Amino acid sequence: MSNLDACAAGWDRGLNKAVVIGAGGAARAVIYGLLTRGVPSIVIVNRTPSRAEALRDRLGERVHVGRWDDLDGLLGETALLVNTTTLGMHGQPDLAADLGRLPGHAIVADLVYVPLSTPLLKAAQARGLRTADGLGMLLHQAVGGFTLWFGKKPQVTPQLRALLEADLNPSTR
Repeated sequence: MSNLDACAAGWDRGLNKAVVIGAGGAARAVIYGLLTRGVPSIVIVNRTPSRAEALRDRLGERVHVGRWDDLDGLLGETALLVNTTTLGMHGQPDLAADLGRLPGHAIVADLVYVPLSTPLLKAAQARGLRTADGLGMLLHQAVGGFTLWFGKKPQVTPQLRALLEADLNPSTR
């Protein structure tokens, strides 16, 4: 949630519906965060429906399951779309979604950070939508672990992000 706060300030104001693609551990964490922020309706879309249903059963009545084949149809009233799968990652197929169906105020987040700008994020940016990339998520989720290990809470700064971006860029190695 900290990454969304940093990339799209106010993202959770008036957010009525989020769609989360994937049903693994990252999806569970994202959905939990959305629930704690009071998002009233969260739809999980996963290639394996039983995994999405198990997650819904664990997380409660505000969580719903959508069919993979119905993803595009679910986007019409979606204010936040989050990809928690490996789709779009280097060496993996792209995530096929019709972002033209998203409202103009929607936000698109992709937890993938290699490549940093995934085809999903590029399509969202081409529509003028706000985005949050996976590197920000990686940085912000590390804050809690670092704090537990070292007793000091680090700040996610532009300089820290630049160091990681340089490390991920093969041309700088």
